Amino acid sequence: MNTVLFAFSLTLFAGLATGVGSLLAFFSKQFNPKFLAGALGFSAGVMIYVSFVEIFVKARESLSIPFGETKGYWITTIAFFGGIALIAVIDRLIPSYENPHEIGNINEPVDKASEHRLLRLGVFSALAIAIHNFPEGLATFMGALSDPTLGISIAVAIAIHNIPEGMAVSVPIYYATKSRKKAFWLSFASGIAEPLGALVGYFILKNFISDSTFGIVFAGVAGIMVYISLDELLPTAEEFGEHHVAIGGLIAGMLVMAISLLLFA
Repeated sequence: MNTVLFAFSLTLFAGLATGVGSLLAFFSKQFNPKFLAGALGFSAGVMIYVSFVEIFVKARESLSIPFGETKGYWITTIAFFGGIALIAVIDRLIPSYENPHEIGNINEPVDKASEHRLLRLGVFSALAIAIHNFPEGLATFMGALSDPTLGISIAVAIAIHNIPEGMAVSVPIYYATKSRKKAFWLSFASGIAEPLGALVGYFILKNFISDSTFGIVFAGVAGIMVYISLDELLPTAEEFGEHHVAIGGLIAGMLVMAISLLLFA
């Protein structure tokens, strides 16, 4: 039970980071885009490295127990690309102008749009983020159940990338309503979907948890994290800062993740 509570706490921490993005958006004049670019690149580096080096390997090991080496490897690979397909379909179903993955620069002028459209954009962004946070919550939760150190790494990476998603919600709502409270609380609430996704996933899967179930879910989680890194984190990092800042953050994230795995090996 302690492990479950710890995993849930990490998921809650990652999800509520959207509220941090909301707060940062209110102080955009003092905000350093290069810092966010480096942080997003760092998050992508952590998620890509841990997905291929740790999560995919653990999934393959779990699936090799009931299915054997060759068949287990095949199932792991299929589940990995199945995770990519799942998050890609979710992205496809959300219009680009309402998709938090298509976030623009927070300093761009938005006063030309009507208040009604801005409010609608913010609300739809909140709903879109909630949809995306469901599988991310499951990823953090399953990672923490498997290995607390791994769970912390995933939670920190996802928390960093939730920051610009919080901005995507708070900025249009603030300009539409002129209410910092409404902008903050709607952004904050959209992050609740992350721990909710963990709880739903846990209660659905807990009676079916086995080596095969764990392996398939974990491989799918690895695919989801790689897709998020390549489709969201790196493009957004490039948009907010210089190319070399984003790549430097990416390499730094991989290096920190590699060292942490070596220290706890």
